[in-house]
Amino acid sequence: MRLSRILAGCAIASALAASLSPASAETFALVNINQQALFFNQINDGATAAAKAAGVDLVIFNANNVPAAQNDAIENYITQKVDGIILVAIDVNGVKPAITAAKAAGIPVIAIDAQIPDGDNVAFVGVDNTKAGEDIGKFYADYVKAEMGGKATVGIVGALNSFIQNQRLDGFKTAVQASGADVTFLDTVDGQNVQDVALSAAENLMTANPSMSTLYATGEPALIGAVSAVTAQGHTDSVKVFGWDLTKQAVQGIEEGWVVAVVQQDPAGEGKAAVEALTTLKKGGSVEPIINVPVTIVTKDNVADFKAMFQ
Repeated sequence: MRLSRILAGCAIASALAASLSPASAETFALVNINQQALFFNQINDGATAAAKAAGVDLVIFNANNVPAAQNDAIENYITQKVDGIILVAIDVNGVKPAITAAKAAGIPVIAIDAQIPDGDNVAFVGVDNTKAGEDIGKFYADYVKAEMGGKATVGIVGALNSFIQNQRLDGFKTAVQASGADVTFLDTVDGQNVQDVALSAAENLMTANPSMSTLYATGEPALIGAVSAVTAQGHTDSVKVFGWDLTKQAVQGIEEGWVVAVVQQDPAGEGKAAVEALTTLKKGGSVEPIINVPVTIVTKDNVADFKAMFQ
């Protein structure tokens, strides 16, 4: 009888403890662009590690380069009542109504990589893409003056559906045109942020401009396409490449001397910072509206510091 009472008491105590225990872990959702580019996967990795450290569940949505899919995903996460949303936007204007709906539902949104113009997101984590575009543009112009006799032609491999990659192109053009270097801008081709498309676009660009002396690629798929096209067409001795977001192929090109400079971001750091910002907000704290993550221009002088990422 006494044992029965003890067991019954334990059961009651357990039930009481359960009723007083914290609710299940908070859930954050990360709405990303694709899972093809290393850059976006590194964002996922940084966010995943930070969520684990914070004891938060993280779900990741792959929009596969479809802007409308991001809106649908956010609306679904609102219905599911997630505790916070991290967004790497494709269409920074088209996604604004979904961000506003999340705010109305009391769900904070942190934008990564792409700033939302006059958006209802709580904060932006990432790079000033226009400023970094100007920085690589100035580096490019200085290189043309010092190493190419002050004169060059440049073709662009971009992603015209990407707001941030257009910012990188605008910043680059502004700096080059203000530099005094004699640079002729040739065609801008659309790699659509897809490696295979960027490769075909880069090859077409080179075929149409056989005397082109330099290439500028505005993102990782564009850079992969540019590097692959230069290699495939045997122009590593005549075309210098500049761009964004290191890859194994780009590192090799830097070591060989024909990829001159690449803007390297810290995507894992961006993912980490976004999760940490949401965690702070959910604890009642505040965050800065713009959380800058610095970039590095990688050249032959410092590429050794980044090789471990691709081994």
